[in-house]
Amino acid sequence: MIAKLKGLLDETGTDWAVIDVAGVGYLVHCSAKTLSALGERGEACTLYTDLQVSENDMRLLGFAEAGERDWFRLLTQVQGVGSKVALAILSALSAGELQAACANGDAAMVARANGVGPKLAGRIVNELKDKAGGMPSSGGVAGVAITPAGSNSADAVSALENLGFKPAVAARAVALAQGELGDGASESDLIRVALKRAAG
Repeated sequence: MIAKLKGLLDETGTDWAVIDVAGVGYLVHCSAKTLSALGERGEACTLYTDLQVSENDMRLLGFAEAGERDWFRLLTQVQGVGSKVALAILSALSAGELQAACANGDAAMVARANGVGPKLAGRIVNELKDKAGGMPSSGGVAGVAITPAGSNSADAVSALENLGFKPAVAARAVALAQGELGDGASESDLIRVALKRAAG
């Protein structure tokens, strides 16, 4: 399976881009956020990809970040969410906003995406609520980045989970603590502040 494309941006459309990789042009369907991150025509770019094959179609989806691809795969596991709807959601919401919406059961936020009604939005947040905490988030909660595994914030999330908090609650609390304390915060400070946020 094609997992990543690295080449030159050849052309773009409303929801697609053509990436020239060593003279071969790959048509890749993308969210609006990914398209805006690709840069100008002729510039070098990298896309993380997912190949979807059905009886009558083969479609390559592209994402600016691996975390966005992970969310796409999770969204398309929900009944009623195909690749177009998943891309519409990822066009309307950043990974961080989507994570927060699922963690908080905020169906109204998900329903902001084109083609997503209240019923489908409710199903999405209900099915993904418990998975949201372990998912990557480029935007974090309220624009706060959730940092990679092995970092102080990841260790703090793990510590809260060990104390019995659900992954989504732990991730949100640590993200809020990180925003309050800054990127250089120690693990113990993050845990201390996150416990207050989680309890509150």
